[in-house]
Amino acid sequence: MHSVHSTALLTDHYELTMVAAARRAGTAGRRCVFELFSRSLPAGRRYGVVAGVGRMLEALPAFRFSESELAALGSVVDDDTLAWLADFRFTGSIRGYAEGDLWFAHSPLLVVEASFAEAVVLETLLLSIYNHDCAVAAAASRMVTAAGSRPCVEMGSRRTHEEAAVAAARAAYLAGFTATSNLAARHRYGVPTTGTAAHAFTLLHDTEAEAFAAQVTALGVDTTLLVDTYEVEAGVRAALAAAGPDLGAVRIDSGDLAEVARRVRDQLDEAGAPHTRIVATSDLDEHRIEALAEAPLDAYGVGTHLVTGSGHPTAALVYKLVAREDAHGTLAPVAKRSVGKESRGGRKEATRRLTDGVAVAEVVGPAPGEGRPLLVDLVRDGEPVGTEALVDARARHRAAVAELPAEGRLIAAGDPAIPTLMV
Repeated sequence: MHSVHSTALLTDHYELTMVAAARRAGTAGRRCVFELFSRSLPAGRRYGVVAGVGRMLEALPAFRFSESELAALGSVVDDDTLAWLADFRFTGSIRGYAEGDLWFAHSPLLVVEASFAEAVVLETLLLSIYNHDCAVAAAASRMVTAAGSRPCVEMGSRRTHEEAAVAAARAAYLAGFTATSNLAARHRYGVPTTGTAAHAFTLLHDTEAEAFAAQVTALGVDTTLLVDTYEVEAGVRAALAAAGPDLGAVRIDSGDLAEVARRVRDQLDEAGAPHTRIVATSDLDEHRIEALAEAPLDAYGVGTHLVTGSGHPTAALVYKLVAREDAHGTLAPVAKRSVGKESRGGRKEATRRLTDGVAVAEVVGPAPGEGRPLLVDLVRDGEPVGTEALVDARARHRAAVAELPAEGRLIAAGDPAIPTLMV
C-alpha cells in the first residue's frame, strides 16, 4: 500500500453543507445505513465487476482535514462544523462485495453504517472510486473473455487523466489483463509492466534497420519491434535482420489487422521464425478483439476503449440512505419514491444462488439466502479490515466469471447473466 495524501476535499460542496445543517438540527449523530448500488447494469452489459475496493480502503484513512483543507473551507461551512471536521475520523463499519466479484442490478456493493454525518460525507469519494474502477474493470473483463487464451496488455495512460490511468491499470489487471504500460501502477500496486518503443524511436534514426538494431542491442532479441512505421513487409524483413529468427515479437498498429497479421505470419514462418509472436494494437475494444479470433495473433494491447469503459465510462452507481435511527433508537427503513429513481429501504444482505456450481440468481433482502454469501467486512469501527493482495481479487474474478452460465459470458449486448431477486 502506498501513502495517500488527504482525500478530504475529493468531495462535493453539499456533503459538508448537509453536515452543517444536520448538526444545527441535532440530527447529524443519528445512526444511519447507506447503500451503494446501481438500479440497473449499463445498457447491454450482462454483468458488472466490483473494483476499487482496495483503493477505497486506502482513501478512507486519508480522509482527514488538516489546517490546509480547513483553510479552504472557511466560506463553505460555519466555525462549529469546521471544528467537527478538524477532528473527523470515520468510526463506523462498512461491509461490501469483495473486489473482483461480479454485481448486478440492486447488488449492495457497499453497506455503510455510521452516524449520518460520518456516512454522508463519504458519498462522493466512494462513488468516484467505484464508478470509475467498476466501469474499467467491466470493460477489461469483456476484453479478456473475447481474447480467450491470448493475453491483453493495458496501454491507455495517454488517453485519460494521469491519476485515472493508474486506477485503470489496477482495475484492468484485477479483471484479467496481464500487464500495463503504467509505471505508477507497478510502483503502487505491483501490476507487471511492459513496453518497448513507439514510432518516434524508428523515426529518430536514419533507417528502420538502424532503429531496430539499436533496440535489439539495448533490449535483446526477445524484444517486440514495431514494424508498421513505413511498410509492414519491409519492416518485418528489417526486424528479422536485426534480431534473427529468435525475435520475440513484432507489433502491428494500423491497417486491416486480420489481413496484415496473416501476411506477417506467413512471412515470419517462411523466414524460419515460427516462434516470433505477433501483437496487435490500434484502437481495440472487445468487439474488435472478438472479430480477430481467427487471425494469427498472439496478444493484444488496448488503450482508449479500456480506460474509458468501452462505451460505459461510469457504472451508474448511487449512494442512498436506506435506514436511519428513529425516536425509539431502532433502525427504520427509509426509501426514495422519486419517479424512475426509487430506492428500497432497509439494510440488506446478498447471496449468489448456485445450481451445480452455476450462478442462477442474485438474491438481495434483509436476511442471507441460500448460496454463496457476497458481503464481507471491509471496515470495522473505522479501521480497514478487508485489505488484501490484488492477486487475490484477480483470482476471485476468474472464479466469479466461471460461475456464470455460458450465455452470461457473451460479449454481444443482452440481458443480465442472472436475475436479481429482491426478497
